[in-house]
Amino acid sequence: MVIQYAICDEGENMSEQLSFKQTMRKHLKTLNLYVPVVARVHGEHHPEFHQVKALFDAISAKTKEASTRVPDLDAEFAKLRDITADYTVPGDVCESYEAVYSMLADLDRAYQA
Repeated sequence: MVIQYAICDEGENMSEQLSFKQTMRKHLKTLNLYVPVVARVHGEHHPEFHQVKALFDAISAKTKEASTRVPDLDAEFAKLRDITADYTVPGDVCESYEAVYSMLADLDRAYQA
């Protein structure tokens, strides 16, 4: 299954950018499906993805707990950027792995906005 989505480029009007909560709603269902599968399929050759999964789980839990507020996720996103080398996709992975990194980067940008 391939899911297509648009990511705002730096040149686009920032008023069109989704809020963190909107971006989370947009990607949460797909991330909940893809992250465990990618960890299972690629975790042996990319053990860092297990850390990515743990951080995604923490982000999801904090977001759910915060309800209508935006949770404090500075540490989680900083660790994600470090572990993933700013969401750089390894050359030997599937489209789902790439989609996870793209969606996480999208969440990170929305959180930082």
